[in-house]
Amino acid sequence: MSILDSAREAGPALAASDADSARLGYLSDEAWAQLQRIGVLRALQPKRWGGGEVPFAEYLATIVEIGRHSPAAGWVASVVGVHPWQIALFDERAQAELWGDDPALVIASSYTPTGKVEAVEGGFAVSGRWSFSSGSHHADAIILGGIAGTREFDGREYGDFTSVVVAKGDYTIDQTWNTAGLRGTGSNDVVVDNVFVPAYRAQSHLDYTHGLGTPLPGQAVNDGPLYRLPWAVVFGAIISAAAVGAAKGFLDRWTAETRNRRTNYGGVLRDEPVVQNHLAKAAWAVDAAELKLRRAATELTAAAEAGAVPGKEERAFYRWDVAHAAQVAVDEIVSLMRTASGRAAYVDHPLHRAYQDVMAAIGHAFLVEEPLGNAFAGRRLGSGNLPEVHL
Repeated sequence: MSILDSAREAGPALAASDADSARLGYLSDEAWAQLQRIGVLRALQPKRWGGGEVPFAEYLATIVEIGRHSPAAGWVASVVGVHPWQIALFDERAQAELWGDDPALVIASSYTPTGKVEAVEGGFAVSGRWSFSSGSHHADAIILGGIAGTREFDGREYGDFTSVVVAKGDYTIDQTWNTAGLRGTGSNDVVVDNVFVPAYRAQSHLDYTHGLGTPLPGQAVNDGPLYRLPWAVVFGAIISAAAVGAAKGFLDRWTAETRNRRTNYGGVLRDEPVVQNHLAKAAWAVDAAELKLRRAATELTAAAEAGAVPGKEERAFYRWDVAHAAQVAVDEIVSLMRTASGRAAYVDHPLHRAYQDVMAAIGHAFLVEEPLGNAFAGRRLGSGNLPEVHL
């Protein structure tokens, strides 16, 4: 059974677990067990470590399906499930250290460089506080981002944004996650107090972007096309998939609620042309977003299989394309919510938490579309005024 089929089968159990996750502030044991049964948390892990190494398009479709039933579970599946893909690009020593004793080891993350990652002899000194670490309650290690000095590419100096992997026991979780949406993701703060991380458990993101095409350490042993996809597009797509899944779930709930809802003057809302039109537009937008995700994954995979390295304009297009698709889908969800009546403001209304989940998901920094559109269109036009975005 494919992971997508497994996610469809697990849908009712995921939906039933969602309220418990929201109450707990992190994924319930049942939700976590369902993600493990589906296999999504190891879907992008190399086969040689017992992972699925599934096609990226299948992974994205699975994230959408999980998020459709439980936005919190879909979000955690996306941001935790992508980490084995990133670790597969690290030095083999890091892979062996992390997966040698337990190939199912779970890794959370927080990339926003609010803490300090300082280059020292043999590695990095790590300290400070990082926010939004989704799934950290269930994690055995964590990837943290920081600016480790500067590096030069093409005659220009850049901040050396670097990922480091910190082992469990070397960080603490501060329970700060108290939100209206995606409550079940447990996206709490991570605190580190002057921990040493060896150089082989770190990787510069400048090598993902400006150095794309130059082999990364892990690609010597993980040489499938999955591990030659561009980093920033992969991460943009998984965040978009989680948001689209939440939007799709809201669309399902709104449709169920509206079928039998009566108007103030004795009719039924399902017979109103304006309501029907709202639903048609929302269904189109969500479906279009799914298709955009599938196209990005399949076209980039085909390029990787052919040994092609997509240029910055192409990478900018895909980043813009999947982010804009999610934004358009959510715009239509907002329109649906405006027709849901004042009762949807009650926190126990079936649409209330679903809507808050969608709003929390679309607020992720990787889905801010304007700089991505500028990065793509500016390059297409030959502009010398381009925004700094990860490509």
